[in-house]
Amino acid sequence: MESRGAAHERHVPVLRDRIVDLLAPALEAPGSVLVDGTLGMGGHTEAFLERCPEATVIGIDRDEEALALAGERLARFGDRFRAVHAVYDEIADVVADAGLREVQGVLFDLGVSSLQLDEADRGFAYAQDAPLDMRMDQGSGITAAEVLNTYAPGDLIRVLRDFGEERFAKRIVSAIVREREVEPFTRSARLVDLLRDAVPAASQRTGGHPAKRTFQALRIEVNDELGAWQRAVVGAIDVLAVGGRIAVLSYHSLEDRITKRALVAGATSTTPPGMPVELPEHAAYLRLLTRGAEEPPADEQSTNPRSASARLRVAERTRSTQGARR
Repeated sequence: MESRGAAHERHVPVLRDRIVDLLAPALEAPGSVLVDGTLGMGGHTEAFLERCPEATVIGIDRDEEALALAGERLARFGDRFRAVHAVYDEIADVVADAGLREVQGVLFDLGVSSLQLDEADRGFAYAQDAPLDMRMDQGSGITAAEVLNTYAPGDLIRVLRDFGEERFAKRIVSAIVREREVEPFTRSARLVDLLRDAVPAASQRTGGHPAKRTFQALRIEVNDELGAWQRAVVGAIDVLAVGGRIAVLSYHSLEDRITKRALVAGATSTTPPGMPVELPEHAAYLRLLTRGAEEPPADEQSTNPRSASARLRVAERTRSTQGARR
């Protein structure tokens, strides 16, 4: 693998100190374990290993290049860090494979990593011409080019509407279908040119880059991000010990909606209306530690523009639900 710079030189972890402050109280006891479900290049994990000397971290990532870079960055922590090649919705299996029943902390940073955005051969960034790949794990799965070239028009419209919240999905898909019959899509620049022509100029003046929503939608589809996230957040809450804490950084409304739904449900009593006494099994099993979704402060947004859309939600496990149906 070609060396492209040390991880600490390439990655600015969003809301690093705030997240560490919120999760660290759950990681003070000897033997405590944090699962970083989106390891990336290890910036958040490094901060936890430095701040919480009694804790160990299991870092999950589907991107093998990210795992290699994070491994170099975190080698100085020895056996306090363990990297696992997996998708974050496999968190329950990862915890079990580590010989654990529960963990004291879980972190998810759902943004596309700086590693993927900064490398032209990955196809995530519409600002650079690149092969239309967009797979976070380049060893498996369908590419963005295959989605564009093989999906039925109705399915492409669904992807752009549901995952990109793209108002002009029908216009864009009509153009894509017309162009792919002439020549299959292989590179991002051709798609960007098509989107500049298909999205009305007035919308481009007020709605940002015309490729932003389509690229987001393709990335989510290629990596099954929302399906995986729905499974992952439930799995993470299930493996969280009483007193353990979960932090989630989302970067668009679809992810944040799933996160909010799961955390608010856990923090809400299920006592039926009219019942005079709350039974233990109806009590909330989470306590929300953030008021709504926190945004990065203005100074962080100015120094790290990729943080601008980030939203942080944190909750604490207040009771066990082992063996109960929620």
